[in-house]
Amino acid sequence: MKEFNQFINGQFVKSTSTKVTKVLNPCTEEVISIIPEGSVEDANLAIDAAYHAQKQWRRLAAIERARYLNQMADVIRDNRVFLAETLAAEQAKVMSLAQVEIDVTAEYFDYNAAWARRIEGEIIQSDNRKEHLFLHKAPIGVAVGVLPWNFPFFVMARKLAPSLVTGNTCVIKPSCVAPNTVLEFFKLIEKLNVPAGVINYVCGTGPVVGNALTKNPRTGIVSLTGSVFAGQKIMEAAAPNITKVSLELGGKAPAIVCADADLELAAQAIVNSKVIFSGQVCNCAERLYVEESIHDQFMDMLKEKMGAVKVEDAFATNNPDMSSMVSSDQVNKVEEMVNFAKKEGAEIVMGGSRSSQFDKGYFYQPTLLTNVNHNMQIIKEEVFGPVLPVMKFSTLDEAIELANDCEYGLTSSIFSENYNKVMHASMELEFGETYINRQHFEAIQGFHAGWKKSGLGGADGKHGMEEYLQTKVVYSQYR
Repeated sequence: MKEFNQFINGQFVKSTSTKVTKVLNPCTEEVISIIPEGSVEDANLAIDAAYHAQKQWRRLAAIERARYLNQMADVIRDNRVFLAETLAAEQAKVMSLAQVEIDVTAEYFDYNAAWARRIEGEIIQSDNRKEHLFLHKAPIGVAVGVLPWNFPFFVMARKLAPSLVTGNTCVIKPSCVAPNTVLEFFKLIEKLNVPAGVINYVCGTGPVVGNALTKNPRTGIVSLTGSVFAGQKIMEAAAPNITKVSLELGGKAPAIVCADADLELAAQAIVNSKVIFSGQVCNCAERLYVEESIHDQFMDMLKEKMGAVKVEDAFATNNPDMSSMVSSDQVNKVEEMVNFAKKEGAEIVMGGSRSSQFDKGYFYQPTLLTNVNHNMQIIKEEVFGPVLPVMKFSTLDEAIELANDCEYGLTSSIFSENYNKVMHASMELEFGETYINRQHFEAIQGFHAGWKKSGLGGADGKHGMEEYLQTKVVYSQYR
């Protein structure tokens, strides 16, 4: 069993707290590591280290900073199998998907490194003679990245890479549920000799470490991927210092299937979206609207495809589609929501309970629900599990109205072969992302951003990189 320390100011150091957190393998429920349950003092030490290191870090040429990112990408590729196995063990993410996360994370570091020569300002025309207005892009200072447990390694890069290339220093707070891959990565990149204080991590709970990192007056930006509740707490803690926040929060993604859709494509894409990482993905399809003329036919297709989903241990060699959920809390939540939906009148088409084929672990069956309405909890609230409620609609405008009747606004999708329909829906759906005739999943060069309670700001691409920059205008008068 592994034990980890904090990483502050270029050194692995013991926490000032004696409390620890045990990390479990979700498939076996065995303890696989122990991490520190850090303190306010740990958090403040990390912020201080990042603050003092930032003055020199920002003075490096952007391309010099980028070279460290390229080296981090190389380290990931050199250790890709080890990192994927670490990820699968702490999360119950099937090995094929764990390997994808590791490989895409390496690409993400290289992608952000390439922005080093593309960060641009502007020259603005002055109203005065012999004057230029120079608009500069400058780093914010110390960036805090608060990680989730569902894609902890990729989201680590999502926060670390753009903050570093733009001249910020960074303090990462890993998830207490799935920290191991991030912590192993820091051990691997120690040999890169990144200047002390530029990158740091502090393990600990949100109410203690997360709150302290956010409240610290030296923090310039806090980027969180997590729940709406966590986002609200971050905003509260950031408010006294008017600290910038960037939040990716929950989702309740609608998928709309029209009668003129490629039904085979739609059914496979929706099932894939629903079972990837056991449905524990904030942009996956959470509710389905099917045009009434094809409802029964499409339900048969969904049943067939969901019935073929292979559920196994994350390390199974037969290429399973999904594995255990990440924790007892998660599987209990899903179980309670499905049971409540049944009490409200929902019909279980398939699944609807924990998997009985496993003695250990937090396995839940792929589940289809019908006879649901828009007043039900299962339609209104994020499930974050392999559960799909299905409703009928008669017109596209009705489906769009139902889709928009939600406090979340992260992702959405429509399946149709009619150009006018998909264009109409893409303009009317009130979500940061709309996928047309494809699975719910974003690209690193896009912009992953939620509307409504799904967040503020965003990540990926040019606009995600610019989250870590602020503007300064210099008025230059000459004779």
